[in-house]
Amino acid sequence: MSTKPIRAVLFACNMNKVRSPMAAALARAKLGPSVRVESCGLQAADAVDPFAVAVMAEAGLDLETHEPQGFGDLAHAEIEGGFDLLVILTPEAKAKAGALAARLGARVLYWQVPDPTLITGNREQRLDAYRATRDRLRRELEALFP
Repeated sequence: MSTKPIRAVLFACNMNKVRSPMAAALARAKLGPSVRVESCGLQAADAVDPFAVAVMAEAGLDLETHEPQGFGDLAHAEIEGGFDLLVILTPEAKAKAGALAARLGARVLYWQVPDPTLITGNREQRLDAYRATRDRLRRELEALFP
């Protein structure tokens, strides 16, 4: 990790309804108000995924009020100083994030985090997949910000 302090982090995925909002909520809880944390997707979903809301609530974090946004909704963030770090959570978002990072002079990390929405089964099996995603994101954040 660079010695330059991180002031703003963007987490990006495909729809901004599962992985990136989960990562952003975990990062906000870990980093506090001194670091601006945002999330987005290639496009914005209509709403956050209810299973993501449920497993984050188990961890004491609220995703109920999260409003998904796409990369195109980030103009305000660039005006406010951009991002120092972009954490990309899906292969599809890599190219878009690379272009944004080049414009902002930001560092890019790619975390291969499986998509829990692809898991089938009963409610508890699906929740377990979302819990695994949440816990994986938490471990990645712990390694990045010890």
